[in-house]
Amino acid sequence: MDLLQRLPLSILFLICMIANAPAQSIPTRKASNSQPKLGETGVHYEIFVRAFCDSNGDGIGDLNGVTSKLDYLKDLGVSAIWLMPVNPSPTYHKYDVTDYYGIDPEYGTLDDFKRLLAEAHKRDIKVIIDFVINHSSRQHPWFQEAIKGKDNPYHDWYVWMSQKEIDSLNIATRETTADSGERNPWHRVSGAPFSEKYYALFWSGMPDLNYDNPKVRQEIYKAGKFWLQEVGVDGFRLDAARHIYPDWEEPKNHQFWEEFGREMEAAKPGVYTVGEVWTRAEHIAPYFRGLKANFNFDLSLALQEIVAKERDTAEVVTMLVNNHTIFRQVNPRFIDATMLTNHDQNRIGSVLKGNVNHLKVAASLLLTLSGNPYIYYGEEIGMLGMKPDEYIREPFLWDTKEKDLQRSRWRRPRYSADSSVVPLASQQQDPNSLFTHYRKLIRFRNSHPVLNDNLSVLEASSIQQKGIIAFTRRSGNRSVLVVHNLSKDGRDVILYPASAAEGKRIIFDTSGKGRLIKGGKVRVPAYSCVVLEGDK
Repeated sequence: MDLLQRLPLSILFLICMIANAPAQSIPTRKASNSQPKLGETGVHYEIFVRAFCDSNGDGIGDLNGVTSKLDYLKDLGVSAIWLMPVNPSPTYHKYDVTDYYGIDPEYGTLDDFKRLLAEAHKRDIKVIIDFVINHSSRQHPWFQEAIKGKDNPYHDWYVWMSQKEIDSLNIATRETTADSGERNPWHRVSGAPFSEKYYALFWSGMPDLNYDNPKVRQEIYKAGKFWLQEVGVDGFRLDAARHIYPDWEEPKNHQFWEEFGREMEAAKPGVYTVGEVWTRAEHIAPYFRGLKANFNFDLSLALQEIVAKERDTAEVVTMLVNNHTIFRQVNPRFIDATMLTNHDQNRIGSVLKGNVNHLKVAASLLLTLSGNPYIYYGEEIGMLGMKPDEYIREPFLWDTKEKDLQRSRWRRPRYSADSSVVPLASQQQDPNSLFTHYRKLIRFRNSHPVLNDNLSVLEASSIQQKGIIAFTRRSGNRSVLVVHNLSKDGRDVILYPASAAEGKRIIFDTSGKGRLIKGGKVRVPAYSCVVLEGDK
């Protein structure tokens, strides 16, 4: 049956709405033999600089530390790194910026950053930085000027309302969401010569910028162009992309990101942009008019569930196919940025209770499904962590503690210590380690023209067996069949006639023990994955 015939009426209606929306503003990249743009191939790696690698012994990870580990990342198979915020900030996480043109002294200097960028590019690794523009720090000079009075030229750079206006709009409080636990987003400035309150969605220390003010837009575009043109970064991860405008004005976000996309594309053609839009697919879709990629939080949560339960309770492939149908109506070359977890979520290692078999299955799914996969630093060695946030951002374990001179000491770990996580150096020597599994998977993925096509079409397979997830990926005139066994028992998976075209030979097998057997079947050992292909 045709996919569109199987979709719910509500989704079909939405597709029609999107299809009749104004044409996307970013240039549509032609499906040709030209060099793929950033994000269309490869695997990306997210780094919390503070926790990654300490180069100078002060206990805090820094930019030179990241530079010293580029060969490790190249060996792992990473094609781009995303650095969490590096701008000056009063907090450990640096998501409240005080200077959009600088580097926080804890991390180094702008020259250190440029050296990191140059060394990464020598290794064909691109660099994406967190661009935090939904809000600034309360300590930013703009806000310090804004609180001096309503006649100050910077006052209108932020969102202000009187209590009467807030009450009339019924926006004094809000429901908590996955990306913000703030219930009371309006804050008064003590001692200010006015009674208005400022809007800060995430925390009183992060006042939201007012993008109805053209001067704010132009200043942010100027900062973006500085990093793209003068410094040379390859793209941006856009924090809180859904909240550029407050909740009650969300449609304005779409227009803003279209304009942002045009401005950045003009500054650096092919620039990569990936948005944090934590919501349902039908609400994510309009953001693809201005942003090249958006993160897929639904997939993250689905993968966690099905791996833990060892069965496809989320019908993950059907969900992805439906979501991609919606995204494709807005931008035929959308990039689905996929992940297991990130810096805002409990680590996949803890979600799966440190079960290495489950962690290998999760990695196999992430790295064989369609999309642009992201690995959160330390996932490849099974790092653990549960909220609050500090404990999902613990130091990377490069070697055993007594040998690990570059280990960050920014905080004492509660979850990821030598006693609970095998350090990288030990895992590199173990052919059965989680790290080895990641490296083998990534290398195979990078080598195969279908798996390494992040824009390839995903199709659900008619194979339906307990504990099995199977799907086809198509790119050009080639296709592969991917079969995952989520369970502790080996499975003989029936391939024919449903998958006769792709299921003729095994080209990759995570266990090394998968094999084709009589009767049109493939033996898939416990917790393993096989990739099959037909005749070329």
